[in-house]
Amino acid sequence: MFGHASTRRFASRVPFFYGWIVVAVAFISMAIGVNARTSFSLLFPPILDEFGWDRATIAATFSIGFVTSTILSPLVGALMDKYGPRLVLPLGATLTALGFYTATVSTEPWHFYLTLGVLVVGGSLFTSYIGHTAFLPNWFNRHRGLAIGLAFSGVGVGSITLFPWMQDSILTDGWRETSISVAILLIVVLVPLNAMFQRRKPHDLGLLPDGDDTPDTDRGAVQKKFENARIVDAAWVSTSWTLSNAIKTSRFWWVTLAFSSGLYAWYAVQVHQTKFLIDVGISPSFAAVALGLVGLTGIGGQICVGHLSDKIGREWGWTVSLLGFFLTYFLLQIISEVPSEIIVYLMVGAQGFMGYGLASVFGTVPAELYGGKRYGVIFGTLGAFAGMGAALGPWATGWLFDLRGNYDMAFNVAMGMCLISIAAMWLASPRKVRLVAGRVPEN
Repeated sequence: MFGHASTRRFASRVPFFYGWIVVAVAFISMAIGVNARTSFSLLFPPILDEFGWDRATIAATFSIGFVTSTILSPLVGALMDKYGPRLVLPLGATLTALGFYTATVSTEPWHFYLTLGVLVVGGSLFTSYIGHTAFLPNWFNRHRGLAIGLAFSGVGVGSITLFPWMQDSILTDGWRETSISVAILLIVVLVPLNAMFQRRKPHDLGLLPDGDDTPDTDRGAVQKKFENARIVDAAWVSTSWTLSNAIKTSRFWWVTLAFSSGLYAWYAVQVHQTKFLIDVGISPSFAAVALGLVGLTGIGGQICVGHLSDKIGREWGWTVSLLGFFLTYFLLQIISEVPSEIIVYLMVGAQGFMGYGLASVFGTVPAELYGGKRYGVIFGTLGAFAGMGAALGPWATGWLFDLRGNYDMAFNVAMGMCLISIAAMWLASPRKVRLVAGRVPEN
């Protein structure tokens, strides 16, 4: 099963397109890999209690990991272009597992910076949104948004299953035993699963995207004609894109602005909303429930907005998502004046059902603009810039709070970022390169 020949035979025997197996493996990988990184928030309190360091000292672990991820993004893309996911994803899972295991013998802050920071947070980049977006879009054209939405929804499912187990394990067995258990889970599940089943593109198995037939058949000829009808800018599509010529296009920088400002809005509210809700009088328990519900509703948001973008366009899908975050910040400002659990539920719905759909569109646009042999390194570079926005959002929001004594200015800035992100995506105009399947005119 490990070789191309055996996997090709297996792919020819399954009664459906092998790309859906790729999506299923990605779903499981992200459920474990992304949430392994996020689980730092569960390990943080017991480590703090045991060593007695101040919060900033140990919290810097995540910041160092985030910086590492930003630096590694182009490298992950380049490795994906050269070696593919069956080697790159197991490598990331192994690095993450090594980080969890070596954290159990850490005794100094810098030990945790290297283990939980560089190895866990940095290593998990390989199995996160960045790693998967570097190859998943290759498998689908017409159903790209839906497929990526389904794969990415694994993060939400993983959060509501992995976190309760980890928290119970920490309380029962301690954070060290829990870390070892997570390391074993990564090695036992993610390494063999991806090495056996994951591939970079359908051509590796003699297949075509979406499971299309070859053009020499009647059905394949119709499918090929449909794909050609999606092309709006033939000169752009025929270009052999590399990082050096991609960065010379204005579209690259409009997408960069859309991604970085969009992730600014996403991560700013993700980090600060629980503390904000508690500050305005919402009970800590309900604030925690709200955070969990955002992840739960985000499952539907990623699938539905991804599918919607296949029908009406990437720009509209992105607009729906960023308007979701805009509405989130607007409702938070109302909550500051009228603390109400009903409004909190509305905020959760806007953030999860609408805002979290951003991830699905994030995974489709670069492939439709810069697909090709060097797509991985191009997307990795875009991901690095996007990561800067993700890192800036929480910090700037906290800085503005310290400056003004409240979140009013910070939330207004984030709302402005939502509008900037929407405008930038329309200026990037992926619709002027390729139409989504739902926009192809009927003959």
